[in-house]
Amino acid sequence: MGPGTSNLSPWRALLSLLGLIYALLAAPVQAYAELSDSTLRNIPSGADVLNPHSGALLSPILVPRVPGTPGSVAVQRHIVDFFARELPQWRLEWQNSTSRTPVTGTTDIPFANLVFTRDPPWTKGNGDVGRLALVAHYDSLYKPEGFIGATDSAAPCAILMQAARGLDAALTKKWTAIEESGDAGLGLEDDEKGIQILFLDGEEAWETWSDTDSLYGARSLAEKWEAETYPAQSTYQTPLNAINLFVLLDLLGAIDPHVPSYFPATHWAYQGMANIETRMRKLGLLDTKPKNPFLPESHKAVGRFRSNGFIADDHVPFMIRGVPILHVIPMPFPPTWHTIDDDADHLDLASIGDWAKIVTAFAAEWLELDEFMGQTRQEIRSRSEL
Repeated sequence: MGPGTSNLSPWRALLSLLGLIYALLAAPVQAYAELSDSTLRNIPSGADVLNPHSGALLSPILVPRVPGTPGSVAVQRHIVDFFARELPQWRLEWQNSTSRTPVTGTTDIPFANLVFTRDPPWTKGNGDVGRLALVAHYDSLYKPEGFIGATDSAAPCAILMQAARGLDAALTKKWTAIEESGDAGLGLEDDEKGIQILFLDGEEAWETWSDTDSLYGARSLAEKWEAETYPAQSTYQTPLNAINLFVLLDLLGAIDPHVPSYFPATHWAYQGMANIETRMRKLGLLDTKPKNPFLPESHKAVGRFRSNGFIADDHVPFMIRGVPILHVIPMPFPPTWHTIDDDADHLDLASIGDWAKIVTAFAAEWLELDEFMGQTRQEIRSRSEL
């Protein structure tokens, strides 16, 4: 994670303008279905696999992961092996690039983004599938030597792996039911939803955060997806256009996080996630007992959003290309941010497990999975009413 409120000169003016535009635009009106209480009760926490010291998902990521080093390769392999072994129906795309950095001279450093996608099987990867993108970076700082980056962003990566596992069977059930009903391929909006999980490389600066020394993987992937095109009659022109919402997790896993709502245009999505947290707390499904909710700004007025109040992170190359962003990052940052203390011992297992439940439930609502994960759907609401 970068240096907080950024002074990225070429991007800053554009981001400020985008923020103003976002503030003026109304959220689109689309159907939004809450998960039933019974489904919320069935969302797994993954506490065993998310344990920082022994969990099968998280503990292998808690190593230095500087791009191009053996630690980075080991974590790539851990993520890839997990999907291949447990979630084989997710399609993997490696998006590779190289770049020089301010501290490595003429050496080209490799950066590898891992993109896992599940689309309805009848779509065959065409341009008619709108996707929810769940995103975290898996690299760690070059300095200080030995830096782990437990919140930054090992824990978010493990949370996304757990979310994928929690959604997978329900996706299969939903799409099988649609195929058996004969409705597959009819172009119904709710049936043409897919999901991508992006593990991005090279988020961290090597020397000093700047336009060119940061976001190496995100910049490369956004450029690539902007240039790729789908067939002319497709619903979406490019893979970038097909991202309906880009949900970026960063700096999660510490106790008592305070995550603001950063963008008016996606405040409805923030409200949806906050509503899930509220409902799960009322049902006694979350283990943490914070002084305030993780997501406390559901009722934030439009006038309280600042057009220049962004945090520089992996969403920036996508945001400047018009992708809607939900940035799930606490402010203030955890006290261990960018210090050697950002390690396993400073993670809070209860917080990690609760985030895994919240993110899984949020994605399940987006993908209309309630009847395939739990019981019946509850109230259908317009997103504009959230």
